[in-house]
Amino acid sequence: MSEGGVLPVDKPEGPTSHDMVARARGILGTRRIGHTGTLDPFATGLLLLCVGPSTRLSEYLTGLPKRYLARMRLGEVTDTDDRTGAVIATHDTTRLDPDRVRQALAAQVGTISQRPPIYSAKKISGKRAHALAREGQEVAPDPVRVTIHDIQIREMELPEVVFEVSCGSGTYIRAIARDVGEVLGVGGHLLELRRTAIGVHEVADAVSLEGDVDRDAIERAMLSPARALRHLPAVGLTVEQVEAVRNGRRILASDAPTGPEPISLLAPEGTLVAIAEHRDGWLQPRKVIG
Repeated sequence: MSEGGVLPVDKPEGPTSHDMVARARGILGTRRIGHTGTLDPFATGLLLLCVGPSTRLSEYLTGLPKRYLARMRLGEVTDTDDRTGAVIATHDTTRLDPDRVRQALAAQVGTISQRPPIYSAKKISGKRAHALAREGQEVAPDPVRVTIHDIQIREMELPEVVFEVSCGSGTYIRAIARDVGEVLGVGGHLLELRRTAIGVHEVADAVSLEGDVDRDAIERAMLSPARALRHLPAVGLTVEQVEAVRNGRRILASDAPTGPEPISLLAPEGTLVAIAEHRDGWLQPRKVIG
């Protein structure tokens, strides 16, 4: 489609997020594809790929809240904070109290200061932390403020715990496993991670790019720009307003919601025309899409 779209993909374990972009490029026959947030190779789940002109929508998707299903193992510390790393310490877990585990996880909820893993994409003096760590250098990424909205324990068979996390963008789930282990005095790391949602988008609606890909399934899964941004407030335009907006002209806000949040401007048939911002009673196009 000329307007492109956003393709929800279910990433398997193994490939990097960039590998998935490369596969989509080969299948769809276009190089203009980008993702809206990485997943570690050992993680699975939802990636949103912006295709064609819809790569311009990525800024409205990257910051959406995320939901994950994770499994951690207490009593073992790895250098990567997940099972892909080397075990660097072990501790006895036979006396772990399930209530203390619950309390330690609950203490992670809120806006907190989180120390990114040493093996992460965080930059230190212009270089990725994981690259410096693999060179044998001492790595100490600065703590960052992240928001964890909710943690729910789904299974607990100590020393393993399955939990679901709803969090803001930029949160490291393996750091949660590490930090809970540190609070409990036994260490911990992440065994499994699956991203189940990005904002309103669910992994259940995603398509696999593995094996013999069903192109019809891809077409069915592809989200129009308007649907991909359905989390934004929207304003319907008249035919005259569509022409004005396509030429970059502002329109009266009328009943449009106020505030700093971007607003989708939709043509009468429901297609996305532009992203606008509310400015002094007017809707000023910020990015014209179609």
